[in-house]
Amino acid sequence: MFVEVSKVKKSYGEGGSYTEVLKGVSVGIEKGEMCVIQGTSGSGKSTLLNCIGGLDEVDSGSIKIDGREIVGLKKDSLSEYRRETHGFIFQFYNLIPNLTVRENIRVCEYLSKTPLDIDELLDVLGLTEHQNKFPSQLSGGQQQRCAIARALIKNPKLLLCDEPTGALDSGTSRDILVLMEEINRKYGTTMIIVTHNNSIKNMVDHIIYLKDGKISKDYKNENKIPAVELEDL
Repeated sequence: MFVEVSKVKKSYGEGGSYTEVLKGVSVGIEKGEMCVIQGTSGSGKSTLLNCIGGLDEVDSGSIKIDGREIVGLKKDSLSEYRRETHGFIFQFYNLIPNLTVRENIRVCEYLSKTPLDIDELLDVLGLTEHQNKFPSQLSGGQQQRCAIARALIKNPKLLLCDEPTGALDSGTSRDILVLMEEINRKYGTTMIIVTHNNSIKNMVDHIIYLKDGKISKDYKNENKIPAVELEDL
């Protein structure tokens, strides 16, 4: 397994505000898979994503990425893991407003020893003609494309996506998902997508449902359909 999560527990707060968010979660994701994590608000899906990404520390359990244990890593080693192993795509883009599209992407290019070719990436993502624009001059879909390019330029093994289409309309959501499908096919990038959108599960290889901090369903999708055919986005 490329991602191995074993008996992970995570809580927040103390005393009366103590909340156990993840209650012994175990799951495995194979290299090159597109995987969706679903669940209601508060089920723990974003917390699980953040733990896999090394953004949140777990209380107990094990998380191995490509055979490397990340639980218990010291600060410098954890920073190295985040820099070299994965890219993160957020719902609200988090672009730097006073940098152009190209400059926003290059911020992360410098973090990698083996970055992708920026001009090829701009072309693949349909951003070549927008590369000298600032985020305020872009549509929501173009900003999300820029955010995806920024995450991908590092040539990450793992792409973590937290509600990547949550702020987009139906048509633009479909365009972004088609793009992510193409990226998975072209680069073999393992993807974990947290989403409330029930249609996205139809295009991926692996579906995980979280309920009250526990895995309630975990199965492979035997009837994948192309992203372009998704309905009710």
